[in-house]
Amino acid sequence: MTSDAAAPIGFVGLGNMGRPMARNLREAGFELVVFDAARETMDSFVAEFGGTAASRPADFAPCDVVITMLPNDGVVRQAVLEWDGGIASELQPGAVVVDMSSSSPTGIHAVADGAARFGVRVVDSPVSGGVARARTGELTLMVGGADADVQNAMPALEVLGSRVFRTGGLGSGDAVKALNNYMAAANYVAAAEALRVGERFGIDPATLFEIVNTGTGRSFVSEVVAANVVTGDYDTGFHLALLAKDVGIAAGLADDLELSDESPMLDLVNRRWQQAAAAAEPGADHSEAHRHW
Repeated sequence: MTSDAAAPIGFVGLGNMGRPMARNLREAGFELVVFDAARETMDSFVAEFGGTAASRPADFAPCDVVITMLPNDGVVRQAVLEWDGGIASELQPGAVVVDMSSSSPTGIHAVADGAARFGVRVVDSPVSGGVARARTGELTLMVGGADADVQNAMPALEVLGSRVFRTGGLGSGDAVKALNNYMAAANYVAAAEALRVGERFGIDPATLFEIVNTGTGRSFVSEVVAANVVTGDYDTGFHLALLAKDVGIAAGLADDLELSDESPMLDLVNRRWQQAAAAAEPGADHSEAHRHW
C-alpha cells in the first residue's frame, strides 16, 4: 500500500515498537515528521529511513494524523498537551491524534478533552503482537473512537496492522487490551502455582507441561511456560513491567466502574504482578515473574 496523501504523518516515540512501525509507514510511501525524546534515536531514524526530525510542536503543523507510541498516557499527555504548549495546539482543527500506546481508558479521555480545545480529535489504538509483528506490519490493532476519526486514520493503521478490530468509542481499545492482558496474566499466575506445587511433589516440570499442553489446561501461557520457564530461556520478548502495567490498567478500570467488589481475582492478580514488577530487574522478561512469587 502506498499513500497519495499530501500531508505527512506525525510519529512520536521511536522505541522498540515505534521505530519499526514508523519504518513501515516510510516504506509504504508516507512522509513522516518524527520525534523522540532521545535526539540520537530520532536522528538515527531520519538518517536511515528519511523523514523530518521535529524539534518543536510547530513542526507537526502540516500533519493531519499524529501517532503516539509512548510508555503511558501520562507521557502522551505531555507530548500532546504540555510540551511547549503541546502538539495539539499546532494542528489544524479536525486533525487526529492516534494513541497506539497502552494507555488507561480514563487517561486517554483526559487527553482527548484537552485536545478538543483545539478542535483536534483522538483515537486509541493499542497493539498486540510485540516487536516481531511490529517489524512485519502484522500487529493486531484494537481501535476505539468516533467512526469519522477512525476512518481518517485508517490508511496508516492498515499499514501497521494485519488485523484491525473496531472496539467501540474512545478508550475501548485500551480497555480491551488491558482486559486481554489481565486474562493472560491470571493464566500465568495459575501456571506458575501449578509448576511450584508439581515441583514440590517431585513432578518433572517438562513432563508436567508436556501433559498440560495436550490436555484441557493447555493455553498460550502454558506453551510459553514450557518454552521459557522450564527451559530457563526467559525470552518471550515481552517485559514484565509492561504486563504489570496493563494488569494495573484493568484493575483501575474496574475501580473506576465501581466493580472492585465483583472482581476479586483481578485484584489478586494485580497485586501479584505489581509485587513481581517491584522485585524484578529493569527489563526483566515477563516469564521471570514466578521467581518473585
